[in-house]
Amino acid sequence: METLVKMGQAGKQAARQLALLSTATKNQALIAMAQALEAQTTAILAANQADLQAAATMPAKFVDRLKLTPQRIADMAAGLRQVAQLADPVAKYDHGWVTKDGLQIMQRRVPLGVVGIIFEARPNVTVDATALTFKSGNAVILRGGKEAIQTNTCLVSILQHTLTAQGLPAAAVQLVEDTSHASAEAMMKLNDWIDVLIPRGGKGLIQRVVQTATVPVIETGAGNCHVYLDRQADEAMAVAIVVNAKVQRPSVCNAAEKLLLHREAAARLLPPVAKALLAHGVELRGDQRACQLVPEIKPATPADWDQEYNDLIMAVKVVDSLDEAIEHINRHSTHHSEAIITPELARGQAFQQQIDSACVYVNASTRFTDGSEFGFGAEIGISTQKLHARGPMGLAQLTTTKYEITGNGQVRS
Repeated sequence: METLVKMGQAGKQAARQLALLSTATKNQALIAMAQALEAQTTAILAANQADLQAAATMPAKFVDRLKLTPQRIADMAAGLRQVAQLADPVAKYDHGWVTKDGLQIMQRRVPLGVVGIIFEARPNVTVDATALTFKSGNAVILRGGKEAIQTNTCLVSILQHTLTAQGLPAAAVQLVEDTSHASAEAMMKLNDWIDVLIPRGGKGLIQRVVQTATVPVIETGAGNCHVYLDRQADEAMAVAIVVNAKVQRPSVCNAAEKLLLHREAAARLLPPVAKALLAHGVELRGDQRACQLVPEIKPATPADWDQEYNDLIMAVKVVDSLDEAIEHINRHSTHHSEAIITPELARGQAFQQQIDSACVYVNASTRFTDGSEFGFGAEIGISTQKLHARGPMGLAQLTTTKYEITGNGQVRS
């Protein structure tokens, strides 16, 4: 706990300096970080290999999230450069006006301060989080899982050395090297030194942080996402979107986990969609009507409708109406991303209006729920709550506002 307090104190001090940096200074540092990662690719891969060897018995989907390659390191460096190209969210005022008393009020965008991030075995989070918090003027304290400790330690060391070489505080990015549950729980209660906590990982981690933390939390990540094929959905579009949403990268939170079909389209669409999914190695679990239409579909259990698989598994349900699809999704989803495939604009709009999720698509894959795809640059996470941010969290979502009021002697009567 003492170490965490010292990190929090250093983070607060660094945050005060970062809030005053010019956009040019921040961009220069981000580009230098990108160059340093590329220059240290061999060292990063060696550290990552040590983590991978220790995780050799883990499931394949877990190892995929943990593994770095030269291309993934290049992608992280590209992410840093992309953030450098984005507008600085703290270099502007949102609104300004003069009151009846002659007070000039300016609403200004300012950093949150010290952002804590608790995450699992995704080393890219270390770099993405640093890029976004630094550009938005925040310090960050990272607490990754034990499975990625060697990789994260190497990455943070490179980033800190780069900051120091630029004359900037190394405490702008800090790593909690104690990966015990005790350190995570202590971090969740560091109210005096951490302004907001963002969990990145599976449903279990997120819920533990939400239920335990006294530091304000932005809930992110868990994605029990649905694709609904409406009564007149086009077959080619349905196959392409469902396969993309499920197969392209099944371990991420915006991958589709559930497939719903209108009963009028089920006999027409489920066989070709299922055939395409089965060809990609997807295990299908379905309700009684789905199993009758495609013999390869295994019976689903009640627990399947609420489960985020993060794997090549998909549950299938036939519904009687658009209203039933909406009701089922709102009851079982994690309010992340949902999609409807339909040529009927009014039904697509009804779906968008009534689905209570952060991102709702008509005729597009859920895989687009991503900060980069939305034009935000690298993201800090996908918020599935309604306060303080919702959906992909980029630079703007890592700021808050304050009011700067200027008068010339006014007193209130």
